[in-house]
Amino acid sequence: MKMIKKITHILWRSFLVFFFGVLFFVVFFKFVPVGYTSTMFYRSMHALFTGKDATIHYTWVSYENIADPVKVAVVASEDQRFPTHHGIDWTALKVARKQHRGGSTISQQVAKNVFLWQGFKYDRYLRKALEVPITYLIELIWGKQRILEVYLNIIEVGPRTFGVQKAAQRYFRKNAKKITAAEAALIAAVLPNPRKYLILNPSGTVRLRQRHTLYQMRLLGGASYLEGLRKF
Repeated sequence: MKMIKKITHILWRSFLVFFFGVLFFVVFFKFVPVGYTSTMFYRSMHALFTGKDATIHYTWVSYENIADPVKVAVVASEDQRFPTHHGIDWTALKVARKQHRGGSTISQQVAKNVFLWQGFKYDRYLRKALEVPITYLIELIWGKQRILEVYLNIIEVGPRTFGVQKAAQRYFRKNAKKITAAEAALIAAVLPNPRKYLILNPSGTVRLRQRHTLYQMRLLGGASYLEGLRKF
């Protein structure tokens, strides 16, 4: 009995430490740029152990200095109900599960990449269990605009390359503020697998995804679709 009480006490204290730690960093990152993520660390370590260049290419840029077409493109491509759902799109998730594909929202991807770790198959259910409350927490504290700002900065867009600012600089020789609709759709086109799909010398599949994203961007109404994003 004492052993059970001791284990319960340890688990409860561990939960509280984890919860308040996450809460602290959620509030912290509402105002401070995210400097590094677990995905960046994982890619760097993998490159290092395979004898490749382990440099991470990443530059934070504010929401106002990101061109509107990029914001619309990633929403059109990754999560069209982003402005209206509360973090997890349960309807879309059910459809995705039936089709055996991922159904994570932009908010979920931010929660996983900023606050959790790159794991393995055996711990995926633990990570998902933690991802859900963190997703709702950042929705509550950050608001949609901050979530999209962080997402656009931490997404993997190429080999050890993260964020739209670095994508713009490395692949288009400009800043994120100057990205065109076609370039934005090309960035969005590689997001499902930026180590396979490349912005430079894009394959036919990437070009097809780019054209589809441009079409979806027009259907959504362009930048006006995101005018109601919550900022506070």
